[in-house]
Amino acid sequence: MTTLSVATKASPSLTYPPVLCVAYANELDPNVRIGLDYVDSDTLPAAQSEYVELKSSTGRAIHGFESIIADLEKRNQLQLAVSRSQLDEWLCRLPYFTSSDYKSLEGQLLELDAHLTLRSYIVGYSLTLADVSIWGAIRGSRPGASAIKKGSMVNLTRWFKFVEDSCPWIGTTIHAFNASNQEHKLARDSKGGSYDISLKNTEKGVVTRFPPEPSGYLHIGHAKAALLNDYFAHEAYPGGKLICRFDDTNPSKEREEFQDAIIEDLALMGIRPDQTSYSSDYFQEMHEYCLKMIKEGKAYADDTEQEQMRHERMEGIASQRRDETVEANLAAFSEMKAGSEEGVRWCIRAKMSVDNPNKAMRDPVIYRCNLTSHHRTGSTWKIYPTYDFCVPILDSLEGVTHALRTIEYRDRNPQYEWMQNALGLRPVHIWDFARMNFVRTLLSKRKLTKFVDIGKVWGWDDPRFPTIRGIRRRGMTIGALREFILKQGPSRNIVNLDWSIFWATNKKYIDPVSPRHTVVNEPSQVTCAIKGARVAPYTEDRPKHGKNPELGTKRVAYAPTIIIDQDDAKSFKQDEEITLMGWGNAIVRKISHSINPLNLGTVTSVDMDLNLAGDFKATEKKITWLATEGQNLISVEMVDFDYLITKDKLEEEDNFEDFLTPTTEFRTKGLADENVAHLQKDDIIQFERKGYFRVDRPFKNAEPAVLFAIPTGKAGK
Repeated sequence: MTTLSVATKASPSLTYPPVLCVAYANELDPNVRIGLDYVDSDTLPAAQSEYVELKSSTGRAIHGFESIIADLEKRNQLQLAVSRSQLDEWLCRLPYFTSSDYKSLEGQLLELDAHLTLRSYIVGYSLTLADVSIWGAIRGSRPGASAIKKGSMVNLTRWFKFVEDSCPWIGTTIHAFNASNQEHKLARDSKGGSYDISLKNTEKGVVTRFPPEPSGYLHIGHAKAALLNDYFAHEAYPGGKLICRFDDTNPSKEREEFQDAIIEDLALMGIRPDQTSYSSDYFQEMHEYCLKMIKEGKAYADDTEQEQMRHERMEGIASQRRDETVEANLAAFSEMKAGSEEGVRWCIRAKMSVDNPNKAMRDPVIYRCNLTSHHRTGSTWKIYPTYDFCVPILDSLEGVTHALRTIEYRDRNPQYEWMQNALGLRPVHIWDFARMNFVRTLLSKRKLTKFVDIGKVWGWDDPRFPTIRGIRRRGMTIGALREFILKQGPSRNIVNLDWSIFWATNKKYIDPVSPRHTVVNEPSQVTCAIKGARVAPYTEDRPKHGKNPELGTKRVAYAPTIIIDQDDAKSFKQDEEITLMGWGNAIVRKISHSINPLNLGTVTSVDMDLNLAGDFKATEKKITWLATEGQNLISVEMVDFDYLITKDKLEEEDNFEDFLTPTTEFRTKGLADENVAHLQKDDIIQFERKGYFRVDRPFKNAEPAVLFAIPTGKAGK
């Protein structure tokens, strides 16, 4: 059976025409049966860069809309109804109707509107492939569908609706296509992001790279880039290779401290590169490539002032140095290399374009002079390549096959390709993926540095920071971090993620393995006398986790005097039966309040009768408590945090300092059960009814233990 395979994630303006033409062929002749196979991808895996493929029963594959039509006609599986020349006139115009830009599409729509003034069909006196294919292109194009909805082109709108109403199979086909697409989407959503991005030329292996700049600590955005490159090199294409290349080309910002931290953070995330290299290892090679470009007239030296250069690039004005001789450019480059007083005034620019609509192509700077000592090469070099010059060269030299990078580089992709072409280097395939943004969160290294410099945070590992160290200090587990990021996949859709989803993922990891402990807030704790309890205090061994016996046991003390939280005591009613968690029921007999005018309403003490025969299922309130005898209560300080900024998404024109949250740190003192004294730094526990906490500083030398509250997805902070 002949089958048409269609990539459902390709633009509908491209896929609707062939799908409808196959449905048209099936509708015209009951003896013709061409199957439809919907593939959940941007392009077809078996035919890279193609979005549609016709395969005969013999296995012969045809690509391209016009070739498919010709093949179906040749095998008598499609009746044209009119002459081929009449059809070709309109089928040749089909690509113009697939544009997603209204200005480009408008002229074609107006011309078609005029053509249809006295016509019911585009060609002839009955429905043809011209109607079906162009109807599909317009229906699949957002600006095209919008124009039909608006109805200002009367003849076009009349024709469009007439075709749809007179051919119900068209609507059925589109509905089936969209239903399949939705089904695939739901399946993707249930398991996370799709990794079926059809990387090109993977047959000979995949080599990816992660090129961090050692000028700061890795944040969650870097983590996505690192994990995706690791995934495609080692899981999607087993046997691949991941290179971690430190882009150490700016000695003014880089430090060995950051480099070591990046290596450590990658290891913590389970990322182990197959090769680690440094851009500084290739300074000599890049110097030679720059000389080559200058000698071939593809680069020039420029001493234009920075502000003036920025103005000229924005306005598409050529630099006065653009047409200097090769000799003059080489002389300036030599002065730069020497780091002379004259040399520091100059930079080298690639001779790409003066007024390209893509401003990234407007003669970018590729080499700068910098007299700062480099942390690896010392004072050997006084000139350093820019990132945009360095990366395409080293990707090619180091054997990278696929450069996976965030979509913010998309405008610079043509620049990347230009560099490789200009230098005669092996080309590298590029795949853009969306960077990971979070509400009320800054990922700009410059802005994060400002937070550190002004003392708004404690440092780069502050639990309010989106750095890997910061979120780990807050209580994020590496397993949850990997799962969350990999579930986002390499999608190009830019979204502002909510932290609640991130922390909800973490809760799945910590809940089954977090020992349960008890804490009562102080100094507002309320003392309760428990009538019916044993006179002498005693202890029992109880499981640290009711559902995970492997965590072992803890000592729980029981005594006739206990303390509870003020909020719980305030909620009690006279003679109400409540449950003391882990002990049994009790009946509230007396509630005493403060007589101090400043503390009216504050509960000072409660008397209860123990009722161990009571049914805990029948009580509304189940509270935590601590015996004041039989154990040494441990002083703790619980710290919770808020977002550093108040606005969900800062716009380009926003000054982030205008949106700083006034107070982002909240401390609560408490008394915890004696088992808390044995906790170590980084242990994660649950204080029952209060949430999950990570131990930042253990209890030692009578100094309170400090624990950071871990969000669970409810508050999301």
